[in-house]
Amino acid sequence: MLRFGVHSGQQYQDFDACLTLWQRAEEWGYDWASIFDHYRPPLGGPAGPCFDGPTLLSALAVRTSRIRCAMLVSAVTWRHPAVAASIAATVDHVSGGRLEFGVGAGGPDLGYDQYGIPFPDTRTRLDMLDEACEVMRGLWTRESVDFTGRHFRLSGARLEPKPVQARLPLVIGGGGEKRTLRVVARHADVWNTLITDLPVYRRKLDVLAGHCAEIGRDMDEIRPSITFRAVLAADERRVGLRRDERLAMLPTGSSDLKEYLTFGTPEQLVADLLPYVRLGVKDFLLGLRPPVDWETMRLFAERVVPALHEAEASTVHG
Repeated sequence: MLRFGVHSGQQYQDFDACLTLWQRAEEWGYDWASIFDHYRPPLGGPAGPCFDGPTLLSALAVRTSRIRCAMLVSAVTWRHPAVAASIAATVDHVSGGRLEFGVGAGGPDLGYDQYGIPFPDTRTRLDMLDEACEVMRGLWTRESVDFTGRHFRLSGARLEPKPVQARLPLVIGGGGEKRTLRVVARHADVWNTLITDLPVYRRKLDVLAGHCAEIGRDMDEIRPSITFRAVLAADERRVGLRRDERLAMLPTGSSDLKEYLTFGTPEQLVADLLPYVRLGVKDFLLGLRPPVDWETMRLFAERVVPALHEAEASTVHG
């Protein structure tokens, strides 16, 4: 079944702003809400606001009751995977078994320079990601873990209590075809990436299928997920105004622009997302950043989600 969510981030000036967004997402019927795990993200400049990821996620989880609570994603550069595994298990208990924990190789973050945190080269970070996934899954599921890798070492390591969920969903973010998708094939329950053109996304699915075939894993065990942005208006008359309002908030040449799939009506967004449904995408995450576009968030929940559920049903039964 399709799931729909909001990727809220945490670049807000106060906790109440984050909490309001998450509670409204739950009230409006969303299946998922997620934050990221940056320390100093580029948006907002070197002094921009950003709450700590794991502690904020735990607080939001305890103040919601139904929605899936996700980290999308935690960079392996921030903390040892045994520490990350312990954090995830704790948040799974706090949330009553609603956590989906995302990891990735890490990307640009002003925190590396500001805080003096090491930022290894891409190849090293991908090696760390592969090892980290093995370490976390082992600690979540086995009584004792011994592990000797190039970057991490565990000796008789234990983690109690285990997560509430028998298999805590591990989300892996990224789209690199040679290395990242191989890690996805080995470890992921959910594969998330920013939206790309359909031919590019189709090729990545084919590459992932090839990696799965090489290791003997059923690709149906991995849930494809995309994050995108949109600006919606209730009717055609307001589309131009709404587009101009949002673009005026973005810095000139903002990298966020490529993440916007649709500036239009809910029906236009449905048409733009349907091809991804047909390719097998299961999770659609609406990216939001302050100031929150409540109109788009509401229209997505009220008019896009039901239409895509109906399209999925007709595909299954057709």
